Amino acid sequence: MLAVRPPAVAGMFYPAEPGELSHEILEFLTEAQPRTLIPKALIVPHAGYVYSGAIAASAYATLKSISARIRRVVLLGPTHRVAVRGLALPDVEAFDTPLGRVMLDTELMRIISSLPQVTVSAAAHAQEHSLEVQLPFLQSVLNDFTLLPLAVGMATAEEVAEVLELAWGGEETLIVISSDLSHYLPYAAAQSVDGRTIRNILELKQPIAHEEACGGTPISGLIIVARKHQLKPHLLDLRNSGDTAGSKNNVVGYTSIAFSAGE
Repeated sequence: MLAVRPPAVAGMFYPAEPGELSHEILEFLTEAQPRTLIPKALIVPHAGYVYSGAIAASAYATLKSISARIRRVVLLGPTHRVAVRGLALPDVEAFDTPLGRVMLDTELMRIISSLPQVTVSAAAHAQEHSLEVQLPFLQSVLNDFTLLPLAVGMATAEEVAEVLELAWGGEETLIVISSDLSHYLPYAAAQSVDGRTIRNILELKQPIAHEEACGGTPISGLIIVARKHQLKPHLLDLRNSGDTAGSKNNVVGYTSIAFSAGE
């Protein structure tokens, strides 16, 4: 019998009803500014769709022209509920969302599990939203793909980079890093902090600290491999919850960045 992780935050972070979810994502994607990019990697936010869905859509919309060739998504996000040493794989063969089932790349999981920093943790994945909220977007823009999901805990940027390098593949493989930016600062302070963080990412400078981005470790690992593969980052969107659906007193920052082969 197939081992499957059921959705944990459907109805909270995004709609649980398939028709409503599809419609909401289509609206986000339709409103996204068109960009002529061929991304190898994306950084996207992972808050509730009312807060960060439009920002995430600006990244996923860049996949339109290459969606047919992407067959594998390597998805990394920070752990929010369970402490993990290293990078944790789930103990299942598929993830379910209201839009259907996503099969995991069990062969690639087997390959990267040979690395000492890669563990298996059902608990790390059971309630983790940073990975789950990306799946309906991926299901909406891609055709048929497998998933390599990794919950990143206490790890170094170099350990993340080693995993990314092993999973890098060719044009069939997309890397997605799930991360929000600063948390619960006043609006103007968040703009200043997030602006500095974005400048560092665009200049491929790491480390990115956890206070700057909750996915700072996976972002830092991506920066290492982006330098090696001569990828160029492109800022697609930078806003915060005060711009989208929240108060300006305590905001959370969001960005979408695409990494493509350098011109």
